[in-house]
Amino acid sequence: MDFDLILRVYPFFIEAAWVTVQLSVLTTLLGLACGTLGAMARLSRLRVFRMIGAVYVSVFRGTPALIQLFILYFGGPQFGLHLDAFTAGVIGLGVNIGAYMTETIRGAIIAIDKGQTEAARTVGLSRFQTMRYVILPQAARLMIRPLGVNINALIKGTALVAAISVVELTYTAQRFIGSTYKPFEMFMISGALYMIIIYATGRGITWLDRKARIV
Repeated sequence: MDFDLILRVYPFFIEAAWVTVQLSVLTTLLGLACGTLGAMARLSRLRVFRMIGAVYVSVFRGTPALIQLFILYFGGPQFGLHLDAFTAGVIGLGVNIGAYMTETIRGAIIAIDKGQTEAARTVGLSRFQTMRYVILPQAARLMIRPLGVNINALIKGTALVAAISVVELTYTAQRFIGSTYKPFEMFMISGALYMIIIYATGRGITWLDRKARIV
């Protein structure tokens, strides 16, 4: 174990960890937006929306996220879509995890007793108002833990963007391995930082879940 080397390179890994955090946050927000829209589409009374939602989930859950990133980043310019690596990583991973979040959100909504909807419609609430004020607040409590699992998987999945040269933890480890020939030390640092990020995220999700159950 070359501790002197670790002390020399760790500032670069801290910078890379910050990139990973930014990537994770932005991707999570995009994933939640896509997941919510996808769930609404799959629960729609209109068949065309249900079909769109089903195709979205099937395509993005049925193909590797790395292939999706390559198509977006390397194939996009053929269609006039020129994205920098970081933006392509956010969009690619966000849309991918959104397909998984779609099923998580849909499952939480379905789990709410249908009597809640019937009662809300009886007192004069519209379908939209029923979903917004009655169903979603209750479903939100049920989906926190499952969404936390999706988010943890997403954080680890950010390593894929190293393939399109985003300078995050995995890319930084690979870059230093090429110049130091010390793969164990480099991957140990990046692995430890991933664990710290995921642990902090897990604690935050646990706190949010407890608060939601108290309310």
